[in-house]
Amino acid sequence: MKEYIKSHLLDFRTKNKVTQQEIAEKIGVTRQTIFAIEKGRYTPSVALALRLAKFFNVKVEEIFEIIEKN
Repeated sequence: MKEYIKSHLLDFRTKNKVTQQEIAEKIGVTRQTIFAIEKGRYTPSVALALRLAKFFNVKVEEIFEIIEKN
């Protein structure tokens, strides 16, 4: 089985009414990085995932989950 990381970042961002740019500036990455994570094109480092979780005041597992696929 193959595993991949599914991001719920877009859901959190829209629910909290913040822009990609606002998140990027607050956690020290580019807007393009936030876009890529939301689209599933980029898997963040542990440090970045932790910064995102801290930004939204949630656990990392609430933003990212491991999906198994055949």
